[in-house]
Amino acid sequence: MIKTQSRRTKSQTPARVRSRKVIVDFPAALYEETQKAVVELSVKRSAFIRDAVRQYLVRLERQKLARELAEGYRANAELSQRVSDEFKYVDAENI
Repeated sequence: MIKTQSRRTKSQTPARVRSRKVIVDFPAALYEETQKAVVELSVKRSAFIRDAVRQYLVRLERQKLARELAEGYRANAELSQRVSDEFKYVDAENI
C-alpha cells in the first residue's frame, strides 16, 4: 500500500519543485536488507529508495525502447531483405 502527501518547505512556492511524502509497506526481510545497504553506503534511506526508483524507471524505459525497436525491425524485415538483395551485386562490383 502506498500513500502520498504533499510536502513543501517555507522557501518553496507552489510553482516550484514539490516533493511528495510516500509511505510504503516493506516486508520485514526487504526492510532489513535496505537498512543494511543504507548503513554500508552511508546514505539516507529516502535517498537510497529514490535512487532505486529512478534506476528502476530508467530500466523500464530501456526495456520499452528495446521492445519497440525489435517490433520495428520485425515489421521492416521483409523490406530490409529486399533492399539488401537489390544492392548485393553493386557491393560485389567494388571487389
